Amino acid sequence: MAGPDDDAIDALWFDGLGTRPRPVTVRVGRGPDGPELRVDVPGEPTRTVPGRDVDWPSRWSARGGPARLTVGVRGLGSLQVARPDAWQRACDAAGLRPGLAALMQTRWSVLLGVAALCVVFVLVLHRFGMPWVSERVARHVPLDWELAISDEVLKGRWLAPSRLPAERREALHAAFDTLRGAMPAGTGLAADYVPRLELHLRRGIGPNALALPGGAVVLTDELVERAAELKLPDDALLGVLAHEIGHVMHRHGTRMVVEQAVMNVGLALALGDLSTLTTTAASAVAGLAYSRGHESQADCFAIAMMTRAGRPTGPMADLLLDLGRQHGDSGGSDWLSSHPSTPARAERLRAAVLEDCGR
Repeated sequence: MAGPDDDAIDALWFDGLGTRPRPVTVRVGRGPDGPELRVDVPGEPTRTVPGRDVDWPSRWSARGGPARLTVGVRGLGSLQVARPDAWQRACDAAGLRPGLAALMQTRWSVLLGVAALCVVFVLVLHRFGMPWVSERVARHVPLDWELAISDEVLKGRWLAPSRLPAERREALHAAFDTLRGAMPAGTGLAADYVPRLELHLRRGIGPNALALPGGAVVLTDELVERAAELKLPDDALLGVLAHEIGHVMHRHGTRMVVEQAVMNVGLALALGDLSTLTTTAASAVAGLAYSRGHESQADCFAIAMMTRAGRPTGPMADLLLDLGRQHGDSGGSDWLSSHPSTPARAERLRAAVLEDCGR
């Protein structure tokens, strides 16, 4: 090595064999395989160390350089360089390029650029990657795990027993059973998925309907009472129930739980010790807000199911629009907040349009 990058730099060599360091001079220069380090020990042959055996220190900003610099060298121990500025100039002259971590420490533009890329990556992962993963993982989640989550939710104090008259409850259960019988086999996320579809009547959370993993469908007294106030036929409530059955059959709740688990504690935990996860997962299910893609999928399922049963979907649209007028598209009713209400959606339900309904 020769040239201006061959200037000697004083250093202390800690070889690990003795308690006292030895004075040496070091040079950084260009070698056949890139930057390399040459160590000159008085009275001994020069030691040439390839760059791959040098623990090159991170770069620093011009205003915050260290007073001394420690350089690890494989097979030699470590070097304490007394002139870090000279060392950095020699590294630059030898063509040593700083890594990304070093650039992030010394250049605000690089740091902000990497931060922006991370944000974009997380958004893309959340928008496309996580749904793709959750759909495939949900296919293998045991039904017993889903049922355990649903049981935890149903035992929650926020769901009070129904106060509807016994005759009304019996009529709703009978209508639900009839609707369930109209569902063709092999529908949903997987043809071999057979959930335990059951209707649960509850009150205490406002006009609402919930689809829980494993097949539990919750309908509140408040929603039943509101439909009665509007003098809507039970087809309005059955349309809502068909929509919730769509969530069950496509395992939307389970997919959302898996997404949350992957983002927070990893996929392994989501499918690990079920006894420790049941309560946590149940809390997650209670606060789920389905994506618009899930809602569209459930709407399509409801339209197909109601059509097969020979029932209209217009009353469901009327109920949806009424709740929207009362609470707005994102407030008041839980059913509306998790099921975005728009005139276009209601119109699609009223017309029973199945165009662009994918799986």
